[in-house]
Amino acid sequence: MVECLDKEINRVHVNGTSHQTPTPKTVDAEVEPRKRCLWFEEELEEDLRWVFGVSKILHTGVSEFQNIELVESGPFGKVLILDGKLQSAEADEFVYHESIVHPALLYHSNPKSVFIMGGGEGSTAREALRHRSVERVIMCDIDEEVVEFCRKHLTVNGEAFRSDRLELIINCARAELVKTTEKFDILIGDLADPVEGGPCYKLYTKSFYERVLKPRLKDGGILVTQGGPAGILSHTEVYSSIYNTLRKTFKYVIPYAAHVPSYADTWGWIMASDQPFPKISAEETDSRIKHRIDGELKFLDGEALFASIALNKHVRKSLAAERHVYTEESARFIHGHGTALKN
Repeated sequence: MVECLDKEINRVHVNGTSHQTPTPKTVDAEVEPRKRCLWFEEELEEDLRWVFGVSKILHTGVSEFQNIELVESGPFGKVLILDGKLQSAEADEFVYHESIVHPALLYHSNPKSVFIMGGGEGSTAREALRHRSVERVIMCDIDEEVVEFCRKHLTVNGEAFRSDRLELIINCARAELVKTTEKFDILIGDLADPVEGGPCYKLYTKSFYERVLKPRLKDGGILVTQGGPAGILSHTEVYSSIYNTLRKTFKYVIPYAAHVPSYADTWGWIMASDQPFPKISAEETDSRIKHRIDGELKFLDGEALFASIALNKHVRKSLAAERHVYTEESARFIHGHGTALKN
C-alpha cells in the first residue's frame, strides 16, 4: 500500500485566488499517483468557473491596489494573476500583446511615440519597441509592486525594460496624461479589466476618452484599448459598451478580436482615430510587418489581422445595436471585485 492523491480535493484561497489541495487517501500500489496538488480557479460568472492545474506558487502578495499572484501551470507556463483574474500566461501571451500593439502601429504611417496606460508586466512595451520607427515608449502603470515583480521574474521582457527608448513612470495614467502637454502617435490602453473596486474602470469612460486622451493624440494618431471578453456570450459585459463609447467620441472606430486560450474566451480590442484608417491589403500588411518590425511575429500577419477584424455576425449586429455609453455613473463591470471592495 502507498500514499497517493485521489480525486477528492479541498479548496483553499490564497489572497483571493482559489486554489485546491488534495486529500491524500490510501489506495492500491497499482494506481498511478496524481502529480498535481493545486488548482487555480477563476470565477468567470456566478455559475461558470475556469480551472487549471498549478504545479508551483511562485509569488503571492497584496499591493496598494490589487492582489498579485504568479504561478507555474502545466498547460500555460508562468501565469500572472491580479485580483483573482488571469492577466497573462507565458504560453499564449503573444496573442494578446501582438494584437493590442501591432495593428494600430501598422495602420499608422510612421509611429514614433507611444504611450502605454498600464502594461506593468512589460510585454506591451516589448512589442512596441520592436517597431524600428518608434523612438520613445512611455509605460505608465499605477502599481510599482507589479512592475518591479514582473521586471524581476518575467525574463522574456528583460530587454524591453533595459531599453533606452523606454521611459517607465509609476503613476495613475489619467493623472500623468492630464499634466503633460506632450502628444503621441499611439495611445495604448493595456489596462486591467473594469471590475467593481478595481483601479481602472474610470479609464474606459467617455469623459476620459474625450477630455484626456483625444487632446494627447497627434494628427493622425490612433488610440487602441483592450475591451475585455468579446465572445458570443460575453461581449455585452463591457466590450460592446466600450466600443459604443469610442464610437461616440472618435470619427473612425475598428473593433477586432481573437481567441486567447488561457482566457477561456475570445478577447476584444478597439482602435479609434479621428483620421480614416487606410485600406491595407493582407499582402501590404505582411510587407509592413517585414520592413517595420524586428523579428518574426508568432500570431499576427495580414490574414490574421483581417480575420480578427471580421467579427462574427452575432457580435457585429450586437455592436451596431449597442446604445450604452460608459460613464463613471453608468459603468459596466465584468464579474469579480477589486481589492478595494475586499478591504
